[in-house]
Amino acid sequence: MAGPLEGVRIIELAGVGPAPFAGMMLADHGAEVIRIDRPDVSLRHPEILARSRKSIVVDLKQPQGVALVRRLACSAHGLFEGLRPGVMERLGLGPDALLSDNPALVYGRMTGWGQHGPLAPRAGHDINYIALSGALHAIGRAGAPPTPPINLVGDFGGGGMMMAFGMVAALLNARNTGLGQVVDCAMVDGASLLMSATYAYRARGVWNDERGTNLLDSGAHFYDCYETADGRHVAVGSIEPQFYGELLSKLGIANDPEFDTQRDFKRWPRLKEKMAAIFRQKTLEDWCAIFEGSDACFSPVLTMGEAPLHPHNIARGTFTSEYGTVQPAPAPRFSLTPSAPPGPEPERGNDTDAVLRDLGCAADEIAGMRTAGVIL
Repeated sequence: MAGPLEGVRIIELAGVGPAPFAGMMLADHGAEVIRIDRPDVSLRHPEILARSRKSIVVDLKQPQGVALVRRLACSAHGLFEGLRPGVMERLGLGPDALLSDNPALVYGRMTGWGQHGPLAPRAGHDINYIALSGALHAIGRAGAPPTPPINLVGDFGGGGMMMAFGMVAALLNARNTGLGQVVDCAMVDGASLLMSATYAYRARGVWNDERGTNLLDSGAHFYDCYETADGRHVAVGSIEPQFYGELLSKLGIANDPEFDTQRDFKRWPRLKEKMAAIFRQKTLEDWCAIFEGSDACFSPVLTMGEAPLHPHNIARGTFTSEYGTVQPAPAPRFSLTPSAPPGPEPERGNDTDAVLRDLGCAADEIAGMRTAGVIL
C-alpha cells in the first residue's frame, strides 16, 4: 500500500518552508503531489521537504502557463500555495476562478498573517508570527530574552502541519458533499493554537508571564536540561511524584530533605543549583548507564548526527536513509495502509511530459508549449 491518501491528487505551487512541509506530509502518506516549479528558481540539494513529489516547470507569467495550471486543477482534488494574499488572484489562479472550474476543489492558502487583517499584506517570518501568538515570549530562561525555537513552532507546527491537517479535513468534507472550499492557514493562528494548553494554565493561575519560572519552561528543577562533566547535556522531565522519586534515587539524593517538597516553586532555584552540581560530576555516558531502564524520565540530549543512531530510533525506523540522505521517516504510522519509504526529491521538470500526457495533452501540444517557453 502507498498510504492512506492513495488516489488523492494535489497540486502544489512551489514555495519555501511551511508549504513544502505540508506537501511532504501529504506525499509521505500516499497522495500524488504534483509540484509546479518556477523556471527561474532552482531546487537546492538535498531538499528533504521536496521528497516523493512529481515536478513540472511552468511559466506562470504566460497566459498559456496559467491556462495549463487551471487544467491541472480541474484534474485534482486539492491545490495549495504559499504566496502573499492577492498574488494568485493577479495571476488568474485565485480560488474563485479555480472553484468555478472545479467546485469540489480544496484550495489551501499558507501565509504568515492570514488572508485578512491589518498585517495580511506585510512580510514576516516564523519569529514574527510566534511573537504575536504569545509563544515566543514564553520560551527562554528567566532573566534572559526570549529564545527563538528555530522555526518549528510557526513554520512547521503552526504552519505546514496545520495546512496538511486542514487539507485532509476539507478533502473529507468534499468527498461527502461534493463541495470544495478555501483553507486559510495562517502561521500566527497555528502557533496560537499550539499554545492552547499554556493559555489554559495561565487562566487557572498556574502559569506566570515571567518566562523560565514555570513548570515546563525551565523553571522547575525536575524539568530542565543539565550539563555533564564532559560538556554534554541531559534532559530531565520527572513531573509525576513516582518519577520524581526515581530521579532522586538515581541521583543518590532520595534522603535529602531539601528535595521533599517537589512543587514548592520558591525553592526551585536553589534545588536547580544543587541538581546541576550533581550532574556535573559525571559524564553523559555515566549518567546514561545509571538511568538505563528507569522511569525517571531521563534522556541524553543528542545531536542531529547522533539521533538517527540511537537504538530506540533504529528499532522504530524513526529515521531513514534514502538516496544518500539521512532523514526523518514519514509519521505517524498506519496499521492498515502503511506509507511507502520516501521517494527522491524531484529533478525540476522531470515529470512534465508524463503529467501532461496524463492530462490529455498531445505530443505536438507539449512540444509547442516547450518551444514557447511555457514549460521546460
